[in-house]
Amino acid sequence: MEKSSTVSESEREIVYRRFLCIKDAVACINDKVDLIAVILSISLPQTTRGTDYVCKLKIIDESHPEIPVHVFAQEIDHLPFVAAVGDIIYLSRVVMRIYEGDVYAIFNKRFSSFALYDGKDVENFQPYQVLLRYEARKHDAMIIAEPNFSLLKEINEVGLVNLVCKVLHICKTTDDKWMAFIWDGTDAPPISIYKKPEDEEHNPLPLHFKPLPSSGDVLHTFPTVGTILRLIFDVECMPYILQLLKVRQWFKLFCVECKVHEGLWYGVFTSYSKIQDIPNVDILILERQSNYDCRSSGNLDRMPSWSFPWPSKITGHM
Repeated sequence: MEKSSTVSESEREIVYRRFLCIKDAVACINDKVDLIAVILSISLPQTTRGTDYVCKLKIIDESHPEIPVHVFAQEIDHLPFVAAVGDIIYLSRVVMRIYEGDVYAIFNKRFSSFALYDGKDVENFQPYQVLLRYEARKHDAMIIAEPNFSLLKEINEVGLVNLVCKVLHICKTTDDKWMAFIWDGTDAPPISIYKKPEDEEHNPLPLHFKPLPSSGDVLHTFPTVGTILRLIFDVECMPYILQLLKVRQWFKLFCVECKVHEGLWYGVFTSYSKIQDIPNVDILILERQSNYDCRSSGNLDRMPSWSFPWPSKITGHM
């Protein structure tokens, strides 16, 4: 029996060393997993009923809403000291647990480890705090530095996404919320609308979500190709966002909530979303701009990419 137990632990080590997104990790109850996520909040250290210390984190990634992490340590210096909300944490060998239907992660003082990274400088692969058991692996830097960025045309469900978009306009809505119009040159997919025809007469679907800018001069600056997504900002995150956002500049947007209203896509920038400006020579910008330039060069290519059937290009050039 002792030998069988040893083999099982060896097999489990192969499993837990594999990096998991939170969406997959929440299904691995009682297993050890590795996570890389953005920190939303951290509590002050407290003593347990014994001699240990504990603090609680809330983390999130693009795959799943926030989950708690309970971090236990024998010494207070072994707890994570987070420099700022939005920083990135790498958690190794944390155990997934569930209590009354809520899933959380346990950082075990005997075998778990962590590393903290500056969330505003993802190109710097050096953590600013590590636990001694932490062992950096070659692909960790790639995971931290290269999150998956979706094009608007790749959005296919309600949930969290990372985007690279250009800010076209910023304004306030009629309900006193800040909103940005963002764009990447691609067309968001159409949404199926389940509504009875007789309901349309009395409650027609809106042609747009939230009001458009009142100034015609602003509308004339919008590109004629590609979806223009309305991005609503949570009130709590606006003070520092307004200092960063600049019209006609490209930004990386992390953990934006993609939602649907009456058949129209829109985004929500919440307190756990992040924003980062990027240079105009970034490959992600060049790819999106090149796609737009190709599409805008011909009249037929300006049609939404989801249009079907396409008209004949022969007739289009006559």
